[in-house]
Amino acid sequence: MAHPAPPTPPAPAPAPALAVLGNPGHRRVTLFAAAARAAGLPEPAVLPWRDVLRGSHRIAPGTLLRIESPGEDGTVDRLLRGPALGDGWAPTRVEGGAAWYAGLTAALDRVAGAVRAAPGARLLGDPDEIAVMFDKRRTHRLLAGSGVPVPRALPGPSPAGWAELTERLSAAGLRRVFLKPAHGSSASGVVALEFGPRGQVLATTSVESADGRLHNSLRVRRYRSPSEIAALVDLLAPDGLHVEQWVPKASQGGRAADLRVVVVAGRATHVVVRTSTHPMTNLHLGGARGDTGLVRAAAGPAWPGLLETAERAAACFPRSPMVGVDLLPVAGWRRGLVGEVNAFGDLLPGLTGLPGGPAEGLDTYGAQIAALLADRHHHAPPTGASR
Repeated sequence: MAHPAPPTPPAPAPAPALAVLGNPGHRRVTLFAAAARAAGLPEPAVLPWRDVLRGSHRIAPGTLLRIESPGEDGTVDRLLRGPALGDGWAPTRVEGGAAWYAGLTAALDRVAGAVRAAPGARLLGDPDEIAVMFDKRRTHRLLAGSGVPVPRALPGPSPAGWAELTERLSAAGLRRVFLKPAHGSSASGVVALEFGPRGQVLATTSVESADGRLHNSLRVRRYRSPSEIAALVDLLAPDGLHVEQWVPKASQGGRAADLRVVVVAGRATHVVVRTSTHPMTNLHLGGARGDTGLVRAAAGPAWPGLLETAERAAACFPRSPMVGVDLLPVAGWRRGLVGEVNAFGDLLPGLTGLPGGPAEGLDTYGAQIAALLADRHHHAPPTGASR
């Protein structure tokens, strides 16, 4: 008696026609392209941000378009913030965040429309979720409403300036806070503010004030003059501020420490420890990578819970295949609060996936390519299915 032939395995889906909305030549674009090539995929096409902002772009049918950061390109920044800053525009300027945000979200809406109009094209990323992540006030409300642990925020609308801020902080009993530009990134415009028992005030920030304008600096400085701090806050306030409690972090080697956790396809895949001698742990401001092994040892049985907190934050953005979660460890690494969720938080060159995790041995871009291919295989059409 003849035995039935074994079922034919499903045919693999065709390789996606990858493209990247990004800045040509930037590390983000080249590292993602390298990961695609390493996985045997064709070289991704690049859709320049500057073309999109100038209204000149086309989406080819069947394109899978990855949305990358528009940052670190002077032409792109000027197109986004130039109309608001006028002759005072400079790539180092802090102000103009509201105009930047309006330009970004409008451009993403246009791109999404072009993708919908191209047969078979789709986005790898979600413009609406990116818009939420680039508004720290909306992100905080979403996370808090979803039960994700976050620092306490100053309730109500963004303060209009220094006088209103100090009045509301006093009423709320908050004496140590972070002021964060609502649409900022990379610690641009962030101020760590603390009030002493006798009316003293100290502001720690990388912002440098000159001629009534604010500029980013690579040097973190401290302001102690109330009039200087008031002028600084009054210049930051018009673009919107998110104000949250300054939570004492855990430490490593006598330095304040936090975690950037990259979550790919819902799983925490990469962790970098960021340490600093001042409140901002960003690596470009003098922060240094710490030792993840020491953190795991210090956290002990709480380590999986820290990763789970990051995954819960990522789950608030279900249409974003990757996010970078800034986790603020407290109580001696026993638990964590989510400080921010970053739409483009994966630029961590040389960092490979957690041992035993789904991206072990892969960098952040390789992990995303692997997740993309796994999803393509999972959704491959059965043999004989119509296309």
